[in-house]
Amino acid sequence: MKNRKHAIGIMAASAGLATAALLAAAPVAAQAASGSESAHTAAAHDPWHTCPDGAVCVYPEGADPAGSNPTYVFKKYGAHNLRNQFGNHWVLNNQYGGATASLCKGANGVDCGRPIAAKTGVNANLTPINSITLNRP
Repeated sequence: MKNRKHAIGIMAASAGLATAALLAAAPVAAQAASGSESAHTAAAHDPWHTCPDGAVCVYPEGADPAGSNPTYVFKKYGAHNLRNQFGNHWVLNNQYGGATASLCKGANGVDCGRPIAAKTGVNANLTPINSITLNRP
């Protein structure tokens, strides 16, 4: 009987660990489902949240793209200057065909960082960013 109680105690402890692991993973799954992970992907040629197909969108500071409208929607290739954008913002690149977007420290597309791939989004600090470029494939 003592061995049986010990075995039941081990099974209960294992079940508790499994439950704890599931609970620990739940916020990650919820975060991924809510679209607040560090990068997004979307199906080609579809609106993505409220970002139109073929556009690059900047959302308000701290806003979730799934529940808000963008403050900027860029649809033409080239440099686009930003004004009064501080703190963390989602930037969604809903372009297709391999078109990228870049966040640039200087105005008019100067001193740009690593390109953001098509159908990808980043949550970036826009305080040092003064422009965004939409780059042809």
